[in-house]
Amino acid sequence: MADNHRANPPAVLLVDDEQDILELLELALLKMGLKVDSAGNVREARAKLTACRYDLCLTDMRMPDGDGLQVVQHIMQNNLDVPVAVITAHGNMENAVTALKAGAFDYLAKPVSLDQLRALVKSALKLPQTVVPDGKALLGHSPAMQRVRDLIKRVARSQAPVHISGESGSGKELAARLIVQSGARHDQPFVAVNCGAIPANLMESEFFGYKKGAFTGADRDRGGFFQAAHGGTLFLDEVADLPLDMQVKLLRAIQEKRVRKIGAVGEEDVDVRIISATHHDLAEWVRQGKFRQDLYYRLNVIPIEMPALREMHEDIPEIAQRILERLRGNVKVHFSESALHELQNYSFPGNVRELENIIERALALCIGGLIEKQDLLLVPVEHNPSAGAALSSKYPLPEYLDRVEKQALLEALEQTGFNRTAAAKLLGLTFRTMRYRMERLCIKNPGGTDDAD
Repeated sequence: MADNHRANPPAVLLVDDEQDILELLELALLKMGLKVDSAGNVREARAKLTACRYDLCLTDMRMPDGDGLQVVQHIMQNNLDVPVAVITAHGNMENAVTALKAGAFDYLAKPVSLDQLRALVKSALKLPQTVVPDGKALLGHSPAMQRVRDLIKRVARSQAPVHISGESGSGKELAARLIVQSGARHDQPFVAVNCGAIPANLMESEFFGYKKGAFTGADRDRGGFFQAAHGGTLFLDEVADLPLDMQVKLLRAIQEKRVRKIGAVGEEDVDVRIISATHHDLAEWVRQGKFRQDLYYRLNVIPIEMPALREMHEDIPEIAQRILERLRGNVKVHFSESALHELQNYSFPGNVRELENIIERALALCIGGLIEKQDLLLVPVEHNPSAGAALSSKYPLPEYLDRVEKQALLEALEQTGFNRTAAAKLLGLTFRTMRYRMERLCIKNPGGTDDAD
């Protein structure tokens, strides 16, 4: 039965009460070699979806006996393996966002662009029938991580914008790549953009491209991020850092699915799925007027919150072991029980990224293939009584952690009259580790002499 189905052309159900639109869409789909069926209202669409198998459903939002959202809900509630897209009135993005939240695969705005229709259909028909995420990308079995995996599995089949929030180092880009790997665009470009790293005066040309002669130095036509990601995914990391004027232009590009190069007369269609991320509370930034509310609602169609590592204490040994296996290569190194216990009781302000740095450092310090507690060089920041205004800025994280570590070492050295052996004992470190840290942080005895090794 399955073989016969694959041998037949994919079947598409069109749901619309306007005959002229039905005919236009049907003609375009027939030219693509597809089998086309149609329904004129919600009731008829439900009946056909129940009785027949379709590879795609395309429904208008407004119909005599209801709306397209009811068609989407019918497909979701009955677990039908049918991607569904909606057709919305021009400029009515509220309906599109509502449909995407309900489970729609994508949307088209009237008047329907045939190029956009063809791109949508091709993308929908490439959807895998089953999505099996790569468990190696996001480790752990805690309830928080299981929820993230379940969400990724569901949103991978959609084209809806996804916004990933979470602390720095919590794996937001890994989650974005996993969504793409499990979806229809897995073999298309994935363009990751750090929005905070682009100078404000270059934003528009970097995102949308420019024509030759558009400004001084524009000696050739050049595409932007949207053109580079055409057919694939555009990942906007640290999206909160976009200036307000660029937010307006980005919103229009996302809604219209068209961009205009600097210096160009006309616009060009772009088929791009947007995934965004930030470590900031974007809703709070909207309340403060730092981020546009309309763009926030457009990006935050499907929210995913990455858990902090301190919320996954039971997963830390497994995650640490997998990182160690990757970093050690063929060298036999393992953790002591005390080292694993120490990791489980650490707060990890830098999350998994910080854990990787800690393990990489411990590999350089450990002796005899065993990582001990003192090799981790963990400093309990939350218990440091002197962590005051000078340490209040926690970003960039590596610099912040270095300041904390340096202050802890200096306090111990001052208490012991700069006796490194005594200071190491006070901090629970070996002399070798103490010497390494002092050299790395450029700490020298103000008197110019050190105790003997």
